Amino acid sequence: MNERGDNPGVIAPPPLIAVAILLFGLALDWVFPSFLLRGILGFWTRSTVGAILIAAGIAIATVAVRSFAQAGTNVEPWKPSLRLVTGGIFSWIRNPMYVGLILVIAGLAIALASDWMLVLLVPAALILHFGVVKREERYLAAKFGETSREYVSKVPRYF
Repeated sequence: MNERGDNPGVIAPPPLIAVAILLFGLALDWVFPSFLLRGILGFWTRSTVGAILIAAGIAIATVAVRSFAQAGTNVEPWKPSLRLVTGGIFSWIRNPMYVGLILVIAGLAIALASDWMLVLLVPAALILHFGVVKREERYLAAKFGETSREYVSKVPRYF
């Protein structure tokens, strides 16, 4: 693969997808308010659950980013993968950064009582799955061949 084509061709940077969900969800909350989360969960419960999800998401993503740094490969999915990382957290889950990202968004949605942000997690997860993860999997299979296929057969994608 040449340098220009040596990337998975993701639909958008995952952090940008997360920011879009956050902003669009908050905008929808403002324009079309819904009070479901606020009615079901009290402030302290929302704050606690939200904080736990945010902390878990950040912890999972941080461990994954460190694994990439230790392996000497790019974290950004729009840059070439220099190595296939299969150890550490990646021996339990193939996409910990995206799981962490979804947990952070879910935590923010709950903590902020943003019903719309929680609803938008569904399309966000689908965009991440089809526009990022599946493209990365095809790219890694093409680049790392049998090593990638063996890894995929042994380690679950998300859980």
